[in-house]
Amino acid sequence: MTEHTNPWKILKEKPVYENNWISLSEFDIINPNGGKGIYGKVHFKNIAVGILPLDESLNTYLVGQYRFTLNAFSWEIPEGGGSSGEDPLDTAKRELMEETGLLAKEWSHILNMHLSNSVSDEFAMIYLARQLEQRISMPEETEKLIVKKMPFEEAYQMLEKGLITDSMSVAGIQRVKLMLMSEPGF
Repeated sequence: MTEHTNPWKILKEKPVYENNWISLSEFDIINPNGGKGIYGKVHFKNIAVGILPLDESLNTYLVGQYRFTLNAFSWEIPEGGGSSGEDPLDTAKRELMEETGLLAKEWSHILNMHLSNSVSDEFAMIYLARQLEQRISMPEETEKLIVKKMPFEEAYQMLEKGLITDSMSVAGIQRVKLMLMSEPGF
């Protein structure tokens, strides 16, 4: 077997559930060691995007909201999703404006991720947004958000203390921390 050879054998696929954002399928499989079993897969219809806004004074913006799936409040970088036909950068620009009211003149793609690859195919792209202008936010009906501007280092300390646990936020903040450490004058 090489790294490009798929050792999984699908015997049967059964659709279980579908809505506008996800579909869930159950597979009868033969696993890489030859045993029969079942495997579930959540397919995400949208690409996830995360945005780490960073102003000239190295302040960032976090978005806080109560997450239904966690039954808990969560601090995160601005995030959202766009259809596979939409340019992910356009999605990022829209989500940043919706959630924070920020318009950015400079954009950098900094990271790609698979968010939970043992059960889903969800793919995410994270952007760094610079040269920020404040406008008016327009959250979606399902979002009741708290937007907090803070020094980037404070956001990093929140991550270090375990106060930020969202995977895109953790990865985006850590990536920008590395960029700041390796690029003086960033």
